[in-house]
Amino acid sequence: AMAQAALGAAGLHFDELNKLRVLEPEVAAQTAQLREECRAFVDKTAEFQKIVGSLIELVDQLAKAAESEKMKAIGARNLLKSIAKQREAQEQQLQALIAEKKMQLER
Repeated sequence: AMAQAALGAAGLHFDELNKLRVLEPEVAAQTAQLREECRAFVDKTAEFQKIVGSLIELVDQLAKAAESEKMKAIGARNLLKSIAKQREAQEQQLQALIAEKKMQLER
């Protein structure tokens, strides 16, 4: 015990396998536990980054799909507008023809 106290005073300790250590067994155990917790934290952080990465990809895909649908909708709207204008022009032509025929008949 006296030898152990002298070694302890010199900063040396025996572990559970009676190996000479610089750290106290309790501090060594806490250090090992902290190392494990850090490793687990790093792993969880990497996993989180993967999840966030795939989430960003998914949101990008949704944004592209939404943009594509928006373009289709704009195209459809423009097509309907041009069809409506064509109909209007045809209607005016027909009305002009009707007016012309009326005048011919009234002569």
